[in-house]
Amino acid sequence: MDPISSLKPGTVLNNQQLCEIFKCSPQGGMRRSLKTSTLVIVTSHVDSIYDDQWHGDTLHYTGMGQKGEMNLSFHQNKTLSESPENGVAVHLFEVFKKKEYTYTGEMVRVGQPYQALQPDSDGNMRNAWLFPLKLKNEYALPFDETTAQELFEKKERKARKLSDSELRERAEKSPAQVGSRIGQTTVIPRSPYIAAYAKRRANGHCELCKQPAPFETKKGEPYLECHHIEWLAKGGDDSIENTVALCPNCHRKMHALNLLDDINFLRNCSSN
Repeated sequence: MDPISSLKPGTVLNNQQLCEIFKCSPQGGMRRSLKTSTLVIVTSHVDSIYDDQWHGDTLHYTGMGQKGEMNLSFHQNKTLSESPENGVAVHLFEVFKKKEYTYTGEMVRVGQPYQALQPDSDGNMRNAWLFPLKLKNEYALPFDETTAQELFEKKERKARKLSDSELRERAEKSPAQVGSRIGQTTVIPRSPYIAAYAKRRANGHCELCKQPAPFETKKGEPYLECHHIEWLAKGGDDSIENTVALCPNCHRKMHALNLLDDINFLRNCSSN
């Protein structure tokens, strides 16, 4: 049996196994193989602090080009923009743990490539090309809420190491509109830069009750939880103006009552 067609969603490969099956390069996020007439695309939830975004069952995949403006005719951007008419089958792998490539499935482009502002590898804003893709065959995506939370916390720890000015700049450049992903649960990705910035701005105190954090984490940091004033599930932005750091009690209060006076108070706090 053809090793590609026998791959099952959720199968985990190492890089060598992936290359042997698809006869492709061992490097890069877009790997064209002439021998198997395939294009392997990889989205990493570990190494990159900005992820390609799922909106429901559609992945908006960012093309090639780490610095400066992206070119739609550049290498595999051209291949993906001409798929599926060019006969090249597109296969998606996702990285949830280093050196592990989880097979998601064969993808089909379902819309025209479009441009959006995104930071490049130097943090400079540029026009990137995005490709809307859907799975050729539907199935439950191998991604759950526990995995999402673990990856987010890891990225937030990295973000906290930045200086005040670097953290604010990265938070301001983070995309305000977030996607969502349907799997075992619906997962809404957030920016770790914005979460880290809100907690640093709070300086160890709840931004609603103004009391010190109730306890410290194992790393000796004040324990506060991020809250979106206008909830993401209701269309709110993931932005520094819409994100505050609260003690667990006030966080629960906002989700239970969401009082207008508290909302207005938090909006003033986040805008200062």
